[in-house]
Amino acid sequence: MGADQRTWTAQGSGGNVIESISRDDAGGVDPRVLVVMPAYNEGASIAVVLAEVLENLPDTDVLVVDDGSRDDTARIARQFPVRVASHPFNVGVGGAMRTGFRYAAERGYAVVIQIDADGQHVAEQARALIDATSIADVVIGSRFASGDGYEVHPVRFASMRVVAGLMSRVVRSPLTDSTSGFRAFSRSAIELFAQHYPCEYLGDTVESLVLARRTGLRVVEVPVSMRPRLGGTPSQNTIASVGYAGRAVATIFLGLVRPRPVMTGVVR
Repeated sequence: MGADQRTWTAQGSGGNVIESISRDDAGGVDPRVLVVMPAYNEGASIAVVLAEVLENLPDTDVLVVDDGSRDDTARIARQFPVRVASHPFNVGVGGAMRTGFRYAAERGYAVVIQIDADGQHVAEQARALIDATSIADVVIGSRFASGDGYEVHPVRFASMRVVAGLMSRVVRSPLTDSTSGFRAFSRSAIELFAQHYPCEYLGDTVESLVLARRTGLRVVEVPVSMRPRLGGTPSQNTIASVGYAGRAVATIFLGLVRPRPVMTGVVR
């Protein structure tokens, strides 16, 4: 990266600026793979995660989307040779990923890979997901297909099994971990999700797969290992997991009955 500082700005509905990205631009051609890292109050873990990503994926660009964090997540991220987008307030993982997809669509990336900032996703295994985009459009890293015995609360696990079984029928491909956030996306998926990525609860995981299938994209999964999060606060607890399956089924149904999305060109 050179010393020429430029700013990329995304706009939401009504033309309102939703975030700006400062970056050093040497004027060269961007790598074909962009790592998008949504982050919300991940100051305790993001330095370790970024160091691991940069070591294991040296030929990719990295975009950290600081989703309205109240800690020093953005400040720490800016100490690394990565791009940082800062949302003025928290909009959720779906909104953070949509920012990443819009940036990737505009810059012509061929593949986006989502790696969370909490340390659960192992960057060394990202290459398997990236490679699989040669045969599929959405590639899910499954923590349950590897046989490593990833530990999940029994109530949560039972709910996830129900949802994965239903999603397997919807996408017409066997899935064991349909809510995993460790994912890679082809150029076709980037262009779709730059405009239509769901931002509601469970939208970024469950409904996005319904949307992919309805628009003719192929969904597959590959086995991966995952670790316990390094810091921060989990988005789900045991009590919240009780109603998880019901909410997920409702989300799938809504995804199936909503009007099919209309593509209008790359969002700028």
